[in-house]
Amino acid sequence: MSKKENLYDIIKRPIITEKSMLGTANGQYTFEVKEDATKVQIAQAVELAFPGRKVKKVRTVYMPSHSKRMGYKYGRTDSSRKAIVTIEGDPIEELVGA
Repeated sequence: MSKKENLYDIIKRPIITEKSMLGTANGQYTFEVKEDATKVQIAQAVELAFPGRKVKKVRTVYMPSHSKRMGYKYGRTDSSRKAIVTIEGDPIEELVGA
């Protein structure tokens, strides 16, 4: 695999919630990322996915699995990792919806 394919595989999806949208005013965007990705790889992947943006800071949070019930059946959600990325400059219109 090439380097571009690896960097594109690091970011799984943006996390769009009320709390994460409050951070967009400060240039903070939240993404679900691979669990083994480093902060440097996450910063490179965001800069590659959104050209012309410079990553200022990356914070990561591990989200453990938790139990979930659907009807009478019980199960567990998958554990994952999210990254809160602070970007300098213009906001990302694709994520803000402006």
